Amino acid sequence: MPLLSSNIPFQRRAALVAGLWLAAGLAGCAGPAGKAPHQVTMMTSGAFAATATELKPGYESSTGDRLTIVYGSSMGGAADSIPARLARNEPVDVVILARASLDELVAQGKVVPGSQVDLVNSLIGFAVRKGAPKPDIGSVAAVRATLLAAPSIAYSASASGTYYQNEMLKNLGIEAEVKPKSKRILSERVGTVVARGDAELGLQQVSELLPIPGVDFVGVLPPELQRMTTFSAGISTTAKDVEGARTLIRYFASPAVVPVLQRNGLESASRP
Repeated sequence: MPLLSSNIPFQRRAALVAGLWLAAGLAGCAGPAGKAPHQVTMMTSGAFAATATELKPGYESSTGDRLTIVYGSSMGGAADSIPARLARNEPVDVVILARASLDELVAQGKVVPGSQVDLVNSLIGFAVRKGAPKPDIGSVAAVRATLLAAPSIAYSASASGTYYQNEMLKNLGIEAEVKPKSKRILSERVGTVVARGDAELGLQQVSELLPIPGVDFVGVLPPELQRMTTFSAGISTTAKDVEGARTLIRYFASPAVVPVLQRNGLESASRP
């Protein structure tokens, strides 16, 4: 039997068809099974920021949900860092930051225990101002010489910078010479500082250096000095949309996003 009988007058059939199309369109906007789309708010640290921005359209189109992204560092004490935002009880469903910092938030009661999912592994690298000579960082000795020769060095207040100031310089035996000319950057990307010419050399997570205009990426630290950081997602204890939060984390941990991770200097940390 036809959906609309041919005995119905043309004008009425046209109106009914239009009504069916409108209803179908509204149902599509409401998401699967006619449900209203989830409205998810996510806070992410810089290492995953460019990736999250690139993944947002695909996530929204594939799920029908809507995502709001807020940016902040994993640590460091800046007013816009993720721990500081959570201390002010800013609304959030999902947080993405260095795993050690995420686990601290779990201990503080800010993130649901057991909700942590490792998303990506991130390496540390160097950048210089666009067009500037690229220094040799191919060995431990080369990195030591490069740091000693650099007139100024910018490093982040987050995971990579904490490693640089607390461990790396000491391990190289050059803390006294290099630390005074090193600038710890709060609430700004290290690459932006280098691009302005306020520091000759910048050290940060590779995924935070690559998107910055006005810099040239030099390369990653050699294996003997490298410190890989895992960035992970967790659900806030004040989440208003737990189901939407779970859907978002599953998407960001899925194999479909791996090409985007790789373009942004990251590797997947998800288990097969």
